[in-house]
Formats: sequence, C-alpha cells, structure tokens
Amino acid sequence: MATALVSQENVVASLVSRTGRHLQRYDKGRRQVVGCIPYRYKNGSSNTSEVEDELEVLVISSQKGKGMLFPKGGWESDETIKQGALRETYEEAGVKGNVEHQLGHWTFQSRTHGTDYDGYLFPLHVKEVLDFWPEKNNRQRKWMSVEEARECCQRGWMKEALDVLVDRLAGRQQLGEEEMGSCSLSYQGKSNL
Repeated sequence: MATALVSQENVVASLVSRTGRHLQRYDKGRRQVVGCIPYRYKNGSSNTSEVEDELEVLVISSQKGKGMLFPKGGWESDETIKQGALRETYEEAGVKGNVEHQLGHWTFQSRTHGTDYDGYLFPLHVKEVLDFWPEKNNRQRKWMSVEEARECCQRGWMKEALDVLVDRLAGRQQLGEEEMGSCSLSYQGKSNL
C-alpha cells in the first residue's frame, strides 16, 4: 500500500507548474520567453500532397484573457532553451514529443506589462497527448487546422512562427519526394548497366 501512495505523490508533484520569476532569464531588460507549436498530421503521416491540409496544431486558451495561443512561458536559468520550451508546453498544453530546430526569435511587447520580451518558438512533433497536466484546470486546448490557428491566434509573432513551420514542413516533404525520385532514378540507371 505504501508503494501506491509514493507513486501517487510522485504523480502529483509532476503535475505542479513552476511559478514565480526568481529563476527567469533576462537579456538587456527583456524577459526571455520560450514555447512550442505542437503539431501532428491528421492521418498520422506526412506523406500528403499538401502539408497544410493534413497538418493540425494545438492551441491553448490564454490565462489572462480571451483568445488562443501556442504554449509559452519564461525560460528559466536552470534549463536549456529546449528544456524550457518542452516544460512550458507540457505544463500548459499537456503534450510531449520531439522538439525540432528553433523557428525563430521575435521581440514583442507584453500586453499586460507593456514591456518588451524576447520570444523563441520551436516545433514540437507530438507523440503523446496526456489526460492530466499541470494547467488542465486553467486552460482549454484544441487541435485545429493551420488556417483556423491563423484566424484565432491573436499574437502576430506566433502567426509568423506558424508560417515558418508550415514552410519548413512543406520543404521537408518536397526534399523527401526529390530524394525518392533520385533514388529510383539512380537505381534505374544501375539496372540498365
């Protein structure tokens, strides 16, 4: 019985979001903010003619107002930039997956504090959607198409990051198709010898 209680305590401890700003990173007075654009493919595969038609992204409700956005929050001094992005995405959206190469860096103004922040977003190819996560009772999450996300996301810098993601995934798909074509041409060439 004691084992079950310890196990439950560990689960509860992992369901608590970090709070406070004592570990927050700042650069030239600007708070450093990191997050992810969680994505998946509707059919589970990226082998489609149009990436944007098959791509779904996960948005969450804003904690301090109306509207939807991608999970993000303060990058803390005891973590790497990718660890911070993963942590924020887990805490706010309840998903886990593979963090990919940074989409970019944006400077934006906080709507509540009127100060400039530096924002960094990463793609997160989602592998696991959790039933329980730290901010489950504070936020709604919703999978939607790229077009729906563009319409509902109120932050311009996040829309720009979404466009970078779509372009990158479309380029990756095109590269994959070109490689397949050259492989079959290469193979074809050898068979004629």
